[in-house]
Amino acid sequence: MTTPQADVVIIGGGIAGLACATHLHRSGTSFLLLEASDRLGGRLRTDRVEGFLLDRGFQVLLASYPDAQRLLDLEALDLHELYPGALVWAEGQLHRVADPFRRPLDAIAAARSPIAGWRDYRALARLRARTKVTSNEQLLARRETTALETLRECGLSERITERFFRPFLAGVFLDPQLETSSRMLDFVLRMFATGFAALPAGGMESIPAQLAESLPASALRLHARVETVEGTALTLADERIEARAVVVATDGREAARLLAGRVREPEPRGMTCLYFAAPTAPVKGPLLVLDGERSGPVNNLCVVSEVAPSYAPSGAALVSACVLGVPEHDDAQLEQDVRAQLSTWFGSEVASWRHLRTYRIPEALPSTAPPALELADRAVRVAPGLFVCGDHRDTASIQGALASGRRAAQAAAEELRRSR
Repeated sequence: MTTPQADVVIIGGGIAGLACATHLHRSGTSFLLLEASDRLGGRLRTDRVEGFLLDRGFQVLLASYPDAQRLLDLEALDLHELYPGALVWAEGQLHRVADPFRRPLDAIAAARSPIAGWRDYRALARLRARTKVTSNEQLLARRETTALETLRECGLSERITERFFRPFLAGVFLDPQLETSSRMLDFVLRMFATGFAALPAGGMESIPAQLAESLPASALRLHARVETVEGTALTLADERIEARAVVVATDGREAARLLAGRVREPEPRGMTCLYFAAPTAPVKGPLLVLDGERSGPVNNLCVVSEVAPSYAPSGAALVSACVLGVPEHDDAQLEQDVRAQLSTWFGSEVASWRHLRTYRIPEALPSTAPPALELADRAVRVAPGLFVCGDHRDTASIQGALASGRRAAQAAAEELRRSR
């Protein structure tokens, strides 16, 4: 069976595909979006479990992302901000580290902690200056090295590098070695410096849900896995679809399969997230907690309900514990190891926490180790009528997915206009 031709067929209903669809819709270009799974959103999914909102992997939205501001109604998402800093476990207790430009009084107190010293604040000023004197495009055109080398070049002490920046950035990049591109570091630091990290009240899935709400329901199909792409013709299990243009908006691995060598499959970075229901919050306030000693499997923790109370039912707290990578041992052993580590942080109360769910996400982000960002915005056109988008074609972030979706839509629409 052959379906009548559509202007553009988008393969993949994550935020890159939804961004592409939104821009096509706004430009008056007809499209059909095919999503292989049972719902839209890709890696931005939120499960409802016993009254808790569980994002599939702890994630945040940086409100300063240019394409988020361009495409999303941020006010309608009801964003709840995280504290600009963190609590860091070191030398047997938790120490507060604050952004000295946003929380100067907290930062002064932190200078007496075993995490940062006064000299570090001068180095932080140099690091911040790197990100605020230029545009995003110029930022991503700088000489490329690694994130770790850049931190050291800025003069940060070993203690703040190892106890704060390594676990903090490892949680952002899913890269404990900090081999990530310095361009990616500069971009992320710029986003933190010019905005805030937040959680939507309805969970991270409310981001793709908002995008989908503005699109015609008849143009969105679930349970529609594409088997092959041949030019601008697609084959599904029992259907063939012809289009004037095709946009592959899947993750990097699936894009490499569908495009048969036209794009390189990126190295994935994985993470594992455990959620617990606690009778009371072990940490008060919208704080990220970092392991500054690499003392166990947990790299970072957040009491999500302290950030956005809607994530937990009344009278309970939701704790998210993130492990870098996907451990080989089973869920039961991992939970035991996580509880043992967190018991040293919070004491015997951890034993009363009820495990809700464990998410193992082997392809949470594409690696951006050099020379991944040699071209920060990789080409979205791979052949006549054939385009690709996703965070593997841009910065490995929500911004990268949204931006590449926009670029693919613009390129496809322009090619269609020229061919008429």
